[in-house]
Amino acid sequence: MSTLVKVARYHMVQPYQYLALTWGILAFTFVVNLVIFGLVPVSHPAAATANGLASAAGTDGRYTGALSCFFIFFLVFGVQSIGKSLPFGLALGVSRRSYYAGTALLAVALAFADGLVLTGLQAIERATNGWGVHMSFFRVVYLLDGPWYLTWLTSSVGLALLFIYGMWFGIVYRRWSLAGTVAFIAAQVTVLLAAALVVTWAQGWTGVGHFFTGLTAAGLTGLLAVLALALLAGGHATIRRATV
Repeated sequence: MSTLVKVARYHMVQPYQYLALTWGILAFTFVVNLVIFGLVPVSHPAAATANGLASAAGTDGRYTGALSCFFIFFLVFGVQSIGKSLPFGLALGVSRRSYYAGTALLAVALAFADGLVLTGLQAIERATNGWGVHMSFFRVVYLLDGPWYLTWLTSSVGLALLFIYGMWFGIVYRRWSLAGTVAFIAAQVTVLLAAALVVTWAQGWTGVGHFFTGLTAAGLTGLLAVLALALLAGGHATIRRATV
């Protein structure tokens, strides 16, 4: 366990990319959206449309969608953690499996820490009626719009999932370069298309629709957690053949 912690700390030698960069860009995005929503009164036609959509979702906020940039950063961090840092990590005498497990530990720790901060900011947003301008920046309809503990869990699982997914991409690129990465993406698209064809052949789209429309945010979080574990296992199996 100490080795895994050391690997996680190794990644944090330059913490600005995991902390200052992500939160700095998110803060800038927040300020820009706050100014825009402050200049557009609720009675404005565009705002009225936004409010109409929000009301249909059961809230009086105006959603920005800008929080997605924060999640995308975790995907990029996952790719970089393997693509750029693996050779030096192995040079320090760490095994591939230990490096992978330690990096995954960092992903989970960052995800739950940042998820907690996002939950706190969402609580402030609720208490201030959308920062005083009816803006929903940290609230996302259906996904991040429930009790604080569910928001924390869902955001944490989502962040960890994207980081782990990015790690697998980084491993594939390390092992098979650009051609392998393209083939990796093509394989995933092929699997999705094959699944769609099977469902179509079985005339099961109605059942699929009923399943997803009846799925709660907690249920979706559970599915994402299972997917994250599957991706974690896939990356673990792939890193054994990763070159440096």
